[in-house]
Amino acid sequence: MTERENILGRIREALAVPAPPPGDAQAGPHATAPATVPSPAALRQWLPQVGVGFEERLELFRTQTAALKAEFHFLNTEEEVAKLLAELRATESWNSIASHRGKLTDLACRAVGLPVCYVDEGYDVAELEKCDAGITECDALVAQTGSVLVTSRSAGGRGLSVLPPHHVVLARREQLVGDLSDAFVVLKQKYSASYPSFISFITGPSRTGDIERILVLGAHGPKKLTILCH
Repeated sequence: MTERENILGRIREALAVPAPPPGDAQAGPHATAPATVPSPAALRQWLPQVGVGFEERLELFRTQTAALKAEFHFLNTEEEVAKLLAELRATESWNSIASHRGKLTDLACRAVGLPVCYVDEGYDVAELEKCDAGITECDALVAQTGSVLVTSRSAGGRGLSVLPPHHVVLARREQLVGDLSDAFVVLKQKYSASYPSFISFITGPSRTGDIERILVLGAHGPKKLTILCH
């Protein structure tokens, strides 16, 4: 038997054994003692405190996003959101934007008043790459880390939060959650029957410090992240 046949034989042997469900420490031929999974309450003692009310969590989210070099605006009305988007368009000289269909994004795109590349209607990737900003909705804002939780269903797929140089996130105040445990509860409540193919926590704009430990924004994705919540 050649070494190649030996390796392929071991692979076929391994494939004959069904894989255990994720997290099942008692299944399979190499089962171990039952693993103890910490509860969210137990995990929280090791994580930063997030406050007990909306105002405290809002202030924490504001602080965290500022430290991450993201822009966060908490607004009172949809009219204020529209006005700020128009200001961004003028300040940054946008020529076109990319987005997806949704209640918040439809209002935003009308406010911007520019050509829109809708990624859920069939689109040209080259056209998306030329857009100055990608406007998406989200699943949650996480006060603990200043993160934005997005999925392929809430944010129009994967490209909108990666390709345009400026990612604009739209959220409602009730989407602000305390910590990561709360964010995973949101995911379970919304998608437990069928989870999206893409789930991501966006924590500030794209960054790298690989070269001489110098922070560079936008190396692998959007160089600017703006979060509008009302």
